[in-house]
Amino acid sequence: MQSFYALFALVIGLIVPLQAAVNNQLKAVIGGSTLLAALVSFGVGVLTLLLMCMVSGQKMGGLLSLGKVEPWMLIGGVLGAMFVFGTTLIAPKLGAASMMALIIGGQVIASLLFDRFGWLGLPLREVSWPRLLGAALIIVGVLLVNFGHQWFGQAK
Repeated sequence: MQSFYALFALVIGLIVPLQAAVNNQLKAVIGGSTLLAALVSFGVGVLTLLLMCMVSGQKMGGLLSLGKVEPWMLIGGVLGAMFVFGTTLIAPKLGAASMMALIIGGQVIASLLFDRFGWLGLPLREVSWPRLLGAALIIVGVLLVNFGHQWFGQAK
């Protein structure tokens, strides 16, 4: 099962630049508004999740408990909206590879902190030297993807 989750994570990573490119095309068709493109994308996402809930037999009554959640627990929707808006805005400016390298670099740094301190109920995981070396190599990759053309005198 662990292999399935690893493969699924890889597929999600493959989808992000596709999503940014599709949303950029959507933006062009609906008048050039990044916010409207993100809104449409999020709306379609909500409908997709609703359909998935219905098809999988989710008990929608669980939503009645929303009144009991702490307001900060709803920030995931805000963060998701920022991500969709941000990638739609940034991809055409920086290019998909530069954008993704920076996103992945940020994700690895934040993830190591979440693992180390178990923030928001995530299980504690050791931040060992091999994990730190891996993160450092990712940061080197981020730098090469974004600035390598300047350092090595090649066209962008």
